[in-house]
Amino acid sequence: MYEEFTARVAAYGKALRVGDGSDPATQVGPLVSAEQMDRVSGYLAIGRQEGARPLVGGERLTDGAMAKGFFVPPTVFADVRDGMRSAQEEIFGPVISAIPFSDIEDVTGRANRTGFGLGSGVWMRDVAKAHTLARAIRAGSVWINCYQAMDPAVPFGGYKMSGYGRESGRQHVEEYLHVKSVWIRTG
Repeated sequence: MYEEFTARVAAYGKALRVGDGSDPATQVGPLVSAEQMDRVSGYLAIGRQEGARPLVGGERLTDGAMAKGFFVPPTVFADVRDGMRSAQEEIFGPVISAIPFSDIEDVTGRANRTGFGLGSGVWMRDVAKAHTLARAIRAGSVWINCYQAMDPAVPFGGYKMSGYGRESGRQHVEEYLHVKSVWIRTG
């Protein structure tokens, strides 16, 4: 299933339109800065050096108008192992590191061994298993059969090295409050 799945994800990524972020037809815009371009390009090089196999993407786009911007196509790395930097560090670019797993316990353990925990996505038909996995993963948000669905009434934030506190929801307001306890002995 791993080979079929990664091939489908790569085909999907390859079909996405990369371009000017102000063009409504663009599906993947440029990175925010030269600094971020260098960071993501560095991770792409590290991924290849560590043995990850790019199924699609993997290098900065430099043809035509793309040469003047900070464009990276959607990249899918296969053959990624748990210890690789692309599996352990936040890239903040259009990069997927695909790692095969054997069962729910295997994927839960791997997800929880990373030092990060901002968000995770679970795709499966069995809703009961999806809820079991969502409870077990130490991440601030778990999306099931979708990704990055947001609502201002729902708190957003990470676990571990992915942040402290929450944005949005009641929890966001509580970040600005200073709770005080006052004890009085009356007798």
